[in-house]
This record gives sequence, C-alpha cells and structure tokens, in this order.
Amino acid sequence: MPASPSTARAINDRLALRLLQREGPLTAGQLKQLTGLSRPSVADLVERLTAAGLIAVVGEAGAQRRGPNAKLYGIVVDRAHLAALDVRTEGVSVVVSDLVGKVLAKASVPIGGDTGTGPAVEQAVALVERVAKEAGADRLHTVGIGAPGLIDPASGELRNSTGLPAWHRRLVAALQERLPEARVSVENETNLAALAEQRDGAARDRDTFVLLWLGHGTGAAVVLDGALRRGASGGTGEIGFLPVPGTTGLPSAVDCEGGFHSLAGAAAIVELARAYGLTVEGGAADEPSAAGLVRDAVARLPHDPESASRFLDALADRLAIGAASVVAILDPGCVVLGGEVGQAGGEALARRVQERVRRMSPLATVVRPSSLGGDAVLRGALLTARDAAQDELFAPQDR
Repeated sequence: MPASPSTARAINDRLALRLLQREGPLTAGQLKQLTGLSRPSVADLVERLTAAGLIAVVGEAGAQRRGPNAKLYGIVVDRAHLAALDVRTEGVSVVVSDLVGKVLAKASVPIGGDTGTGPAVEQAVALVERVAKEAGADRLHTVGIGAPGLIDPASGELRNSTGLPAWHRRLVAALQERLPEARVSVENETNLAALAEQRDGAARDRDTFVLLWLGHGTGAAVVLDGALRRGASGGTGEIGFLPVPGTTGLPSAVDCEGGFHSLAGAAAIVELARAYGLTVEGGAADEPSAAGLVRDAVARLPHDPESASRFLDALADRLAIGAASVVAILDPGCVVLGGEVGQAGGEALARRVQERVRRMSPLATVVRPSSLGGDAVLRGALLTARDAAQDELFAPQDR
C-alpha cells in the first residue's frame, strides 16, 4: 500500500533533517540531489521545517551565487540543549551540548567517599546547573546519565547495588526534580562506552563485539547484531563476578572479590605492577594510577623491554582469562579493551591479549584497544541524549 501524502511528507522531512545533521548546512539544490526528491517537494519540506523552527537560513553557498537557490539551510542547533553525565564512585563529569552534539561546556567535580548522600547529590546537581549556565542553556531538553551498577530493564532505573554510593540512585530523582522539563535517563556506564565505541571508536566496523571495560573496576558490554544486550535483569556483562583461577576465593552475590575483578581491577593492576618493579608516585590504587602504570610500561618497551614486557605479559595473561570466557560463550569476533586502562595499553596490550585468546579458543577473535578510553562514557551518554531529543523533535507530525 503506498504511503499517504502526510506520511510521505513526514518521511521526507526526517530524511532531510538527518542529512543536515550528517552533512551540515545544505542548499535546496543539494537537498534535491541527496534525497532524490523533486524540486517542488524539496521546496515544500524546506518551508515546513522552517515554519516548525527546526531549520533556518545560515548563510549562502559561494561568493558568486545569489538568490533563493544559494541559501544554505541548517538545523537550528539551539532549539534544544542536552547534558551528559559520567557518574563514578569518586565524582561526576558533565558536558552540555547543542542539538547536534557540539560540546558547549564541560566540567568535573570530585566527590569524596566520606561525603554524605545529600551533600553529594547537591554537588552533582549544582555542577549540572553551572555547566548548563556556562553553555548558555536556559533549560535542558534531555539529560543522559552513565553510572556503574545494574539498570532495571523494566523501569529503566538504577538498582540498589552493594558497594556503590547511595547518592548515585538519589541523583536521578534529584535531577528530575530540579529540571522538571528535562527528560532524564540513566544507563550502565559500560553499555554507554560500547555504544560510543561502536559509533565513533574502535568498533565502528562491527555489528557484533564485546567491550571489556578496564577502569577502577571491570565490566563488559555485549553488542550482538547491532543491538545492545542487557539480559533478563539488566546484568549482562557483570564480568567482575566471573569466577576465575588465580584468585584467593570465590565471588559472592554482594562482593566481586575473588572474581575477575580481583585480577583486572585497578587495585589489582597496581599490585601486579609493583611486583615487577613498576610504580607511580603516590602509588594509590585508583584508576589514574593503574592507567598510568600501563601507559608507562608501554612507553618503556623500546628502552627497558624486560620489566615492562614481563608486566604487560602478566597483565595480558589475566585479561585473556576474562576475554576467552566471553568469547567461548558469545563468539563476538571482536573484543575491545575499553576504559582508561584499555586505551593506555594500546596495541601492545591488545596484541598480547589477542595472542593468548587465540591459543585458548578455536573461535577467531580480534582484540582492539579503545580509541575513546574513559571519555567513552560521556560520549555514549551524549549520543543517547542527542538521539532521544532528535527522535522527539524530528518526529513525524502534521505540519
């Protein structure tokens, strides 16, 4: 059955908006060429989208051209402002962007473990408000949040998880209360990192892959046939609880010590590095220290290959245990070593892990380093916020 005139108009409008988002400002002639529509159809959609406040004339194409055909049309980027949050156990990072994802302002605030729930929530919300003000955003249309822990697949809410600060769960409700007009959503941080790596990073050419998150803690995200898989309870990828050899015990339902986390978490990496004579000033078992140690080891390879190579080999032995377990079950064809540690290890660490996985599994698997590192969470949160806002604003409607 052929589409009705109103449906056809809506499809054409959405196509034009997506082209303007991807290509930037275009003339009516360029829209005609890219869409394959007739000149009158393009003129009609330009008129509709302009009247709806979605596009506007932003310039002219070429100094020699004048008149209606030279007008450049672009998306009205300040029609909506978006915010993305990366919520960690030790603090929050926030970015605010325009409708097409251009970052306008960005900031972070540390939140100590001894900070009370109320003050911690207030610090995080105040940061969002401050960054929005710096970006010139009178109000936020959509807020995307990336946080550690399980997301309830039915309610979309962050579940209460042992070991995570109580302010994490309170933050979502507080933001919704302070920003009543905004659409606020939360997603697991590792899932958002995987979406960002698929869209803009190391997995751009992959519809099926696994992201192995290596930061303060460990996690995994599973993308199969282009779709993110969350599992029945939202727990797909809780690889930190995976029972593995080489630990002093077994994990429990409330504590991942004894699981893969005990081999590949930041504290474990710092301890492993010390065993091979590698240290960083301060020696704290936190995420920057672990990533710094790995980065330093990679940098030392040409000059001090023995200690650096032995440390990277030992770390690859550990990571391959988790990666090979995932490969044996899912056969993803590609594993991305994500997070700050995965990015710091680069090709040197990824190559070592790939060699070990291929010895342990008959399933051909490529192992790649993250190209986004820890920034992938913010990038993923911003991408999901942008997609949600555009889906609403660009939605077919009677015009």
